[in-house]
Amino acid sequence: MKRDLYRELEASIKAAGAQRRGERQLKALTPIPPSSIDVRKIRERLNLSQASFALLIRTSTRTVQDWEQGRRQPAGPARALLRIAEKRPELLLETLAD
Repeated sequence: MKRDLYRELEASIKAAGAQRRGERQLKALTPIPPSSIDVRKIRERLNLSQASFALLIRTSTRTVQDWEQGRRQPAGPARALLRIAEKRPELLLETLAD
């Protein structure tokens, strides 16, 4: 096993050197577009108004409206929080409801 790891490391170092010298080009990664999140569906499943939902997830009502009307897409931490709300709404309510 150690021998295999050494070979992998050695190959990686050689590939990095070749790329740096311009002898080899790295393949460009194809970005995977994020799947859309249906914020309205999540909010309605929680039986909350836009204002109450915004308060729960610590954002503005305007932001929730923009997400629901497709003017903006949630990103970063908000996206992660909405994924949790989508899959485990009870966990979101239990954790964030004051």
